[in-house]
Amino acid sequence: VEGQGLCCSVCVCLLQERGALGFERHYHVTDPFIRRLGLEAELQGHSGCVNCLEWNEKGDLLASGSDDQHTIVWDPLHHKKLLSMHTGHTANIFSVKFLPHSGDRILITGAADSKVHVHDLTVKETIHMFGDHTNRVKRIATAPMWPNTFWSAAEDGLIRQYDLRESSKRSEVLIDLTEYCGQLVEAKCLTVNPQDNNSLAVGASGPFVRLYDIRMIHNHRKSMKQSPSAGVHTFCDRQKPLPDGAAQYYVAGHLPVKLPDYNNRLRVLVATYVTFSPDGTELLVNMGGEQVYLFDLTYKQRPYTFLLPKKCHAAGEVQNGKTSTNGVANGIHLHSNGFRLPEGRAQASPQVELPPSLERLKQQANEAFACQLWTQAIQLYSKAVQRAPNNAMLYGNRAAAYMKRKWDGDHYDALRDCLKAISLNPCHLKAHFRLARCLFELKYVAEALECLDDFKGRFPEQAHSSACDALDRDINAALFSKSDNAEDKKGGGPIRLRATGRKDSISEDEMVLRERSYDYKFRYCGHCNTTTDIKEANFFGSNAQYIVSGSDDGSFFIWEKETTNLVRVLQGDESIVNCLQPHPSYCFLATSGIDPVVRLWNPRPESETLNGRVVVDMEGASQANQRRMNADPLEVMLLNMGYRITGLTSGGAGGSDDEDSSEGQVQCRPS
Repeated sequence: VEGQGLCCSVCVCLLQERGALGFERHYHVTDPFIRRLGLEAELQGHSGCVNCLEWNEKGDLLASGSDDQHTIVWDPLHHKKLLSMHTGHTANIFSVKFLPHSGDRILITGAADSKVHVHDLTVKETIHMFGDHTNRVKRIATAPMWPNTFWSAAEDGLIRQYDLRESSKRSEVLIDLTEYCGQLVEAKCLTVNPQDNNSLAVGASGPFVRLYDIRMIHNHRKSMKQSPSAGVHTFCDRQKPLPDGAAQYYVAGHLPVKLPDYNNRLRVLVATYVTFSPDGTELLVNMGGEQVYLFDLTYKQRPYTFLLPKKCHAAGEVQNGKTSTNGVANGIHLHSNGFRLPEGRAQASPQVELPPSLERLKQQANEAFACQLWTQAIQLYSKAVQRAPNNAMLYGNRAAAYMKRKWDGDHYDALRDCLKAISLNPCHLKAHFRLARCLFELKYVAEALECLDDFKGRFPEQAHSSACDALDRDINAALFSKSDNAEDKKGGGPIRLRATGRKDSISEDEMVLRERSYDYKFRYCGHCNTTTDIKEANFFGSNAQYIVSGSDDGSFFIWEKETTNLVRVLQGDESIVNCLQPHPSYCFLATSGIDPVVRLWNPRPESETLNGRVVVDMEGASQANQRRMNADPLEVMLLNMGYRITGLTSGGAGGSDDEDSSEGQVQCRPS
């Protein structure tokens, strides 16, 4: 009996401990805490920009790396500097990592001198120096289940793997992006999935983010070495650097088509940071030159990209050299989400009534729309969509707000909403018409014409409306102009596959991987990421309830993950916020940027005076950032130097699309 009592006591203690841990993880970041987040302290000790931050596993140590080539280890809870050492680097430090299972004794740094250094903090010495890269090292990654192993990403296009148990103390090339994308490709960031340490995400030049299976790569290379014919190749035999299935690409569906336009305006697309959610099921990407994107790794979806007219492949879809019937309907080719527009003339269908609380929310959104408060309308519709995900009217209304706001990516999100609305209600007249308009705005002119013709057949009473006539004129004018973009599409294959020169030539394997890319789930707007290539975005909260990102305007932005709504903006730097690293178990955030300090943020007491770092006008800040992203690079440079540019600081937000002044009832009013 005594033994049983002891056993029961131990079980109760374990259950209480697990319950307390679960409670802490669920509630350590909540909405009231986010709305009270403010500056707690500034940690001073560096003499240059602070480019990287890293918590240890327990969260009682914080490491920082700087342009001053020093690393500092802090006690952030008591605002103390515990250790400062010169790393031996001769240029800016861009990445710092604690080596797992080293008792927080081993610290790894990567820098602009192309070197990776390993330091023993107990003796303040650099114990290993790796000089295998030939260009700047931008990120280091570690994995809990690989205690002696780490990886680096550098601007020579290589991902290297290091094993400190190896006597040679050398690294091996795990992934060579130049074999796929040419000599000009640069690797910018990487991270390992916390729940599957064989899954490695890599961000590089261009809009595509890559996910690799480390185990498959190693097994492939072992089998190649063991094969009797490993050294014998015929003229036609080509050794693949990666085995089939070892790589999966992700991309925001509209970006490959936008890439030529961005290049013409010297607007660079590059993934500056990638990170997994705590449960490993989501991948977050801060896309330089664009927005922040979240990819669902479990419920994947193909891009809603319209690539070919039906008349070119009437029998089915040609994808990766194979023909299928997936995604082709009524002249509209969806990349392969399997969505089909219903056949025949549309018939009226009853609208599903919303509960009173959601009806009020929808009316508030409609009122915001009527007042041309597009972002406010989008946020209210998004709240309603989260609570009523099967209501076609809400998706249709939000699409209208996206189309009016016209920020980067808004027309693609509107297209996605239109398709969702039609899938829920095939007779949604406005969604059908807006779909045609979105296709036109996304430069799929021929597909827009077919979609508009389909709309006229389904809704003949609208065939001669002012909105239809206006879109018809726009489409025909675009077809007649024979724009450069249209000529590019005739060149054989989608724009996303084409290279512009020998040095950035794209391999056949790369073309196939890009065509198999998956689309994003959520998009987060408001920040600006065009000036630096180390800007981070992170999950905040153990359940990844929030998304945080730095910005070129010196602020950092916080969004609700599920609604994508912006909930808080705080000034974190006098110039640019680059780094944001949430504490592993508290509502505690460390940030840094151009200022030579590390700033710590947590919920402030309700009795504390007004937080002077809160950006009250979040909408104004977001609009200014959209203008900044679409501005001429020279204007941005002058703005950063303190000059005021009239064209940049005035006018409407969202930039590259012209306002459509001639649209009729069918498009502009929400339902």
